[in-house]
Amino acid sequence: MVRTHQQEGQPDKEQTTYYLTSMGNNVQEIAKIIRGHWQIESYHWVLDVTFIEDESLIYAEDGAKNMSLFKRMLINLLKAHPLKDSIAGKRHWSAWDDDFRTQVLFG
Repeated sequence: MVRTHQQEGQPDKEQTTYYLTSMGNNVQEIAKIIRGHWQIESYHWVLDVTFIEDESLIYAEDGAKNMSLFKRMLINLLKAHPLKDSIAGKRHWSAWDDDFRTQVLFG
């Protein structure tokens, strides 16, 4: 798979990635699966960077599941808010500003 990266003021860069699969030559299906995988990875990256999830000290099974669910719900609420800012930025605004937090939680 060849991918071209474009940045303003920079020459285009090409990156070639090789994959081994037994799926045959259905390029559209393979590309869909690869994109789906990286979409999940980017979601996990947001959880780790924004909520430092990898360093969580919650070991009780129910507590860990509950916090995980809460964090995922919060990410979805923050993404839905129309402010053009990062998830981490919106999270900080929610902590600092009661009105913004109300907008995030209740629309």
